[in-house]
Amino acid sequence: MTRRPRQRTTVRSYGILFKDERVVLVRSSNPHHVPPLWWLPGGGIDFGEAPEEALVREFLEETGLAVDDPHLIGVTSDERRRDNGERLHTVRILYTVRWVGGSLRDEAEGTTDLARWFALAEMDDVNLADYARRALDLVQSK
Repeated sequence: MTRRPRQRTTVRSYGILFKDERVVLVRSSNPHHVPPLWWLPGGGIDFGEAPEEALVREFLEETGLAVDDPHLIGVTSDERRRDNGERLHTVRILYTVRWVGGSLRDEAEGTTDLARWFALAEMDDVNLADYARRALDLVQSK
């Protein structure tokens, strides 16, 4: 009998923080991403946690920046197959946020390893996750 690959759905919150024609991005710590893959700060929602609370917590964990005032810009989803064969369906809740404190720093031990400001003019040269590129395009077109 053939085993079906495991299937799983996750719900995550991500934020877009703009300042002076720049945006904060975080780099995937996965060494298999060549060139390195960048995405929006954010991540998984814990049981019982509101999406906005998860966003604020994850943003701080990944960047050292405190944010608030999340404004919903959209929800997206995608499916991918992991190296182990698992099928992962990810629902992403996307927000813009406001910077209220902290200093940019890298996450020590997590799914990201660098946090950086990128000029909006250089986004074409960044290996950016598809969902993040679509989210940035959506916000900039408004």
